Amino acid sequence: MKNDADLQRDVLDELKWEPSVNEEDIGVTVRGGVVTLTGNVPTYTEKLAAERATKRVAGVRAVAEELKVRLSNSAERGDTDIAQAAAYALDWNVFVPHNKVLAKVENAWITLSGDIEWNYQREAAHDAVRHLLGVKGVTNHMHVKSPTILTGEVRSKIEAAFKRNMTQDADGITIEANEGNVKLNGKVQSWEEHDDAGIAAWSAPGVKTVENNLEVTY
Repeated sequence: MKNDADLQRDVLDELKWEPSVNEEDIGVTVRGGVVTLTGNVPTYTEKLAAERATKRVAGVRAVAEELKVRLSNSAERGDTDIAQAAAYALDWNVFVPHNKVLAKVENAWITLSGDIEWNYQREAAHDAVRHLLGVKGVTNHMHVKSPTILTGEVRSKIEAAFKRNMTQDADGITIEANEGNVKLNGKVQSWEEHDDAGIAAWSAPGVKTVENNLEVTY
């Protein structure tokens, strides 16, 4: 088990290794395996990349992401320009249902709203706009409204997906399902397994929300 000083060093090394991140912009503190990222980054994309890189490090139990996006003068765009770019990006993404997603922009922050049938469409809408120049952040208020499926069937489909896709034994994961609302509890051995379990749960027909309470242990 790594102590906090070793974990801090490893996170700093991983941020330095990640080519899409300038580690000099980011401060890293660690307490009890919980990593806090602070500082200013020039793009929303780099902010997300820093969080992903941190989660790759073995021993990280949780990430408190307090990074702020500080755009350079050349990267600043007006809300109207960002809204127009977001509309085009959503229209041109084949995974985003046409005319189902609305992008509202205020102070360079995009808020997505609308009703869709699958979570992958929700994620695709976020991915379509998060790389746009001038964006400081994205809030995803889209709702998944899938056809209702029996609770037992939802649970059985998720369990089958775990058996097919997870690299480690999924017996330690419990699944609660109620009218399309799913909760995952238990322990996994990495953030990759944590995220893969969430993806598997979201992929089941009839799932409307997923609350991923899985604890990463080492």
